[in-house]
Order: sequence, then C-alpha cells, then structure tokens
Amino acid sequence: MVRSMTRIIVAAWMALLAFSPAATAQTLAALDPPKPRLRAEAIVASDIVRIGDLVENAGIVADVPIFRAPDLGSTGTVSAQRVAEAVREHAIIGLDTAGLDEVVVKRASRTIAAGEIDSHIARALATRYSLGDPDDLVLNFDRGLRSVYVPPSAKGEPRVSHLTYDRRSGRFSARIEISGARADDGLRFTGTATATTTVTMLVRPINRGEIVKSSDVITERRPRAEVGNDAISNPERAIGLAARSSLQPRRPLRSFELMKPDLVQRDQAVTLVYRVPGITLTVRGKAVESGAEGDVVGVLNEQSKRTVQGVVSGPGHVVVGDTTTRIAENASVQNEMLSNAPKRAQGK
Repeated sequence: MVRSMTRIIVAAWMALLAFSPAATAQTLAALDPPKPRLRAEAIVASDIVRIGDLVENAGIVADVPIFRAPDLGSTGTVSAQRVAEAVREHAIIGLDTAGLDEVVVKRASRTIAAGEIDSHIARALATRYSLGDPDDLVLNFDRGLRSVYVPPSAKGEPRVSHLTYDRRSGRFSARIEISGARADDGLRFTGTATATTTVTMLVRPINRGEIVKSSDVITERRPRAEVGNDAISNPERAIGLAARSSLQPRRPLRSFELMKPDLVQRDQAVTLVYRVPGITLTVRGKAVESGAEGDVVGVLNEQSKRTVQGVVSGPGHVVVGDTTTRIAENASVQNEMLSNAPKRAQGK
C-alpha cells in the first residue's frame, strides 16, 4: 500500500514537471532561495546597523542588530570578513562577498550649518538683551563652531530655548532645540559676544591740510565700546575733507579730525567777483585769510586798496554780493566810530 502511494506521488510530480515549466521554476526557486550577498554600501538612519543593512537576501534575520552605527553625519567602513563572522552566528553560511573587501556605512542625518547656528544665537542675543543689529554682533565660540548633525526625523526650524548673557564679560550660553533631536546632540554652545561697528581708517599718514581721497581709506569692524560715537562709519563722509592735523593710519577716523578743505589760502591771489543786480564785475584781489567753500573771508581789492568781505565759491574765487558788501560796510563804519570815539579818562 505504501509503495503504491509513493509511485502515484512520483508519477504526479513527473507529470507536473512535464506540463508546467513555470510552476517548476517557482518550485525550484522556493526550494533554493537567493543566496545572501554583501552590499557595497549601507545607509542607516538609527544608531545600530542590522544584518539587512549589510546583506541582501538576509531573510528572517534581516532586522537583527550586529554593529554600532557611525556618528550622525559620519561615514565608516566594516571589513567583509567581520560581516561574514557576525552573520554566521545567525545561520547565514557561505555569504557571497561579491569580491568586496569592505562595506561603506553612512549615517543618515540632517545638517544644521555653522552659519545658521551663529545667526540664530546672534538674533536671540540682540533681541533679548537689546544689543542692536544682529549683523553687528561677532560671536566667538569656546570650542569653535562647526556644522551640527541631527537625525533626519528632526523637523522644523532651530530655536534658541535657553540663553544667558553677561554684559560685563560678554559671555553667553545658549541651547538650540529642534523637534526630534535629542538634548545631547551637540546643541549647547558657549562663548563671547561682542557688539561691533564699522569704522573708517586711513591706509597711510595724512598731513595737516591734506585732502582725503578714496584710495586713502578702508573700513573695518571694531568693538563698539572701543570706538565711541564720533567715529566715522561711512567712508564717503571722509573723502574730500582735509585733515585738521597730522593723522596716522590704522586707527578710526573721527569727525572732529576733518574739515572742509581751504579753497582760498591766506595771501593767495584770488579772483574777486562783485555781483549786484544786473552787474557782475571781476577784479584781482589778495586773500587776507584762508577759507573753505561757503566761508566768509576778507579780500584786499588790489585796485581800490580796500578790504571787502566775500564768500568762497571755489578754488581761488570769492564772490561779493549785496549782503557781503553791507557786512563789510557796516564793519568799516563800526571800526571808524570806535576809532573816533573819545578815549575814556583815566582816574587818578
């Protein structure tokens, strides 16, 4: 009876093989599953590496952890021999290494750039402690500042959750939080914050009366506490002005150190222009004093030998109009009255 049943089963099996090639292939595949094969690269999202991360066709042991993953944002390698030894304990025999000597393992992460961290902390300091424009703050971190890596699951924008600042020393302590990141993911920072301002400086010595040119100045950021309120921040405010005294380079220029350049020098021959309604007269004169554009200076009219008051309008040009003429005449009358007044009697 048993032998008869065996012959029937074998006959049915042979018939199936003869009439259904597709079924035969599927049956053979089921009896001989794909061989486990080593991967060339693995990208993991957690802090452990599983067999399935390193081995294709790992089957039911694919989720078994065997190694510790690299740090967030890092890449490591593991030798093919170590993988084969580790998976052999879990019934994977004869691992096909595909000719590989090692497997590259990358830890998936989200990168928070160093500049982004600096920007978030600077804005928080400027807002909470009224330190001015965040762009004017220079942060120096105790351990330097590099990009930080957090799990890919960490979503949303970074925010400063804890912040302290000492105005006297400038020291700060800050913690940045991101939803999904652990507190120990390297998001605590300490250092010093310095409020700075832009200053204009000379690149060469400037003599008294010399005019500052665009090629003479540069800008640099300096600590605000060291500069003061009279430092010139915009170089355009210095260009074209003259030095009141000799100035040295590499120090902040201050507004009181510069003046309008003299367009008329004392004892200089100038063109004296008389302007009255309907009449303009030009004569030669000699400056009695120096003056910048817009200054009222005395000029000796070489024809009349009288000193008149005029307004400096350009290099070597002084304009005398109704107003300046009256000023000069009034001054002459007052001087004459004073000179003719009786002298005060001296008491005995």
